Amino acid sequence: MDIEEALCEVAGVKAARVVTSSDHVITEVHVLALPTKSPKQVVRDIESAVMARFGIPLDHRKISIALLADTSLPEEEVHPAEGQRARIHAIQQNVEDLIASANVVLELEGELYEGSASGPATQTGRMRIVAEATLEAIVAYTHGLIRFALEDVDMVKLGRERAAVSCVQLMSQLGEQAFCGSALVRQSEQDSIVRATLDAINRRLTFLKTS
Repeated sequence: MDIEEALCEVAGVKAARVVTSSDHVITEVHVLALPTKSPKQVVRDIESAVMARFGIPLDHRKISIALLADTSLPEEEVHPAEGQRARIHAIQQNVEDLIASANVVLELEGELYEGSASGPATQTGRMRIVAEATLEAIVAYTHGLIRFALEDVDMVKLGRERAAVSCVQLMSQLGEQAFCGSALVRQSEQDSIVRATLDAINRRLTFLKTS
């Protein structure tokens, strides 16, 4: 059995392609997987499978994961339980001269992931860096396998309430998808921005979580 066949036996893996150098050293591993596991967990399973069967250590940076669309899953598997969602651990924002910086710490699966961002200390800039720091914390959770781009974030008035609205682009090998989230202001603007940004991507965390 070759490595590609072995990888296709890993739970959730639908197809695999292994690229080697002229001296038969693995340089790239490309995998198409179902969104039943996080990319991080798929990478770990691949590393374990190759080591166990062939005694070959793999560098996780050489492994590329592409997730199939969520339409391949039954509807009941699409929505994560509340306990699987990211929780806010800490939010910090500082302004020095004309530059603002933000640090957001999220709790996922009992572990803390930190994201930071900085930019112009304008009103819009201060909102953006909080959202961007939130996304960077999620990127840390996925070990960089999934990337996000902040399209826009703003505060809006809804009757007597104020709410943060965040629009996020998810970028992967499958292309780009846009998602929007919102959260009413309850504690602070920064808190609502983080919650709105998480609201935009929490449904995606079903596919990013570690089993």
